[in-house]
Amino acid sequence: MNRFGPLAAVLVAIAPSASFADDATMIAKGRSLVEGKCARCHAIGRDDTSPHEKAPPFRDVVELYPSEDLAEALAEGIVSGHPDMPVFQFAPAEIEAFLGYLNSLTSKP
Repeated sequence: MNRFGPLAAVLVAIAPSASFADDATMIAKGRSLVEGKCARCHAIGRDDTSPHEKAPPFRDVVELYPSEDLAEALAEGIVSGHPDMPVFQFAPAEIEAFLGYLNSLTSKP
């Protein structure tokens, strides 16, 4: 056995935890983003009601539209079918966080 065997085993054992921490950070950033830009109209949680009757809950949006379709719309400037929704355009890191949060709504808590 080489001298790096135990160290390599420790690094492999903690790698999933580091990835999980990164995912949790990304989801938290996404939640913060949607709270600031979207929550005044959309339900952003697992069981809340949208304040605006024509704004679908995000838990429904993520079920209806594939993430890759949403990513493109978020990058180019998302536009909806009702005139009172502002046009938002997001940076790549914001899109990743936004979609990470949306996708977290479909997984078990």
